[in-house]
Amino acid sequence: MAAYVIAQMEVHDAVKYREYASRVGPTAAAFGGKMLAATDADVKEGEPAFRRTIVGEFPSMEDANAWYDSEAYREILPLRLEATTGTLLFVEGFSLPAVDEGSQG
Repeated sequence: MAAYVIAQMEVHDAVKYREYASRVGPTAAAFGGKMLAATDADVKEGEPAFRRTIVGEFPSMEDANAWYDSEAYREILPLRLEATTGTLLFVEGFSLPAVDEGSQG
């Protein structure tokens, strides 16, 4: 099952963040990961603490955790931690059950 890495942040050191951003892609790709979105969120409801939102996808939660714990990612992690304030979430995907179109519920 796919897993999603969601980061929401405020960037306060653009130079360090650009260095991190230029290096993070290959670390994720090594574990089957890819970035799906990286922009300020268009907030429809509520007051998020941070608008800058990054969404990445990995083949599984195991792959996402292996990436996060990898030596390559741990090497660049201090750049993000020094350049931003925010949250990082890992969420496992799911599949909706098939709908039987012939049944009358």
